[in-house]
Amino acid sequence: MTLSLPPLGQTAAVPQKPNPLRAKAAELETAFLAEMLGHAGLGAARDSFGGGIGEEQFASFLRNEQAAAMVKAGGIGLTEALFQVLARVDGGAQNG
Repeated sequence: MTLSLPPLGQTAAVPQKPNPLRAKAAELETAFLAEMLGHAGLGAARDSFGGGIGEEQFASFLRNEQAAAMVKAGGIGLTEALFQVLARVDGGAQNG
């Protein structure tokens, strides 16, 4: 294992702790996208050569993972909007 040091005069970036409000906002966007993917027909059982009852039961897991991947790649911007609202509400609750 090699140790990489920053050049002289520079400091290593300190990893930021994840913001719990942003994480919750991302979870909400993931749930929203998973629901929309379901309504769009993603994971719907096929007529021929389908996976049967098992495919129907596990299709929601596939939709959730695909929605999570979409959010991780930038999503549709819902995470940031939700985060701003949650931060405003949380800030007001802490101040009041």
